[in-house]
Amino acid sequence: MLGITLEETRFYREAKEEGIEQGIEQGIVQGIVQGREQEGRALILRQLNRRLLNRRVGTLPESITTRIADLSIEQIETLAEELLDFQSIEDLEVWLENLPQGD
Repeated sequence: MLGITLEETRFYREAKEEGIEQGIEQGIVQGIVQGREQEGRALILRQLNRRLLNRRVGTLPESITTRIADLSIEQIETLAEELLDFQSIEDLEVWLENLPQGD
């Protein structure tokens, strides 16, 4: 017909670029939302763990509270399970000392 393909038209290129931009924007927004949800879950888990630990082993020193605040969400989840077996603050200290380095 005109000797050009659909992919060669300006309309197609602009529509494709717009679609890519929209996809990127949606991905960014979704990532932000998921990040905020994960941060919220981590905050709730940290607060819950701190309360449960206080009830289980007594008031936590600031040094331990700081270490708990620095844990990853996976470590917080593990701590939530492990704290049920703690009998004293020493159990918590040993658990924190035995965490793999770099996590």
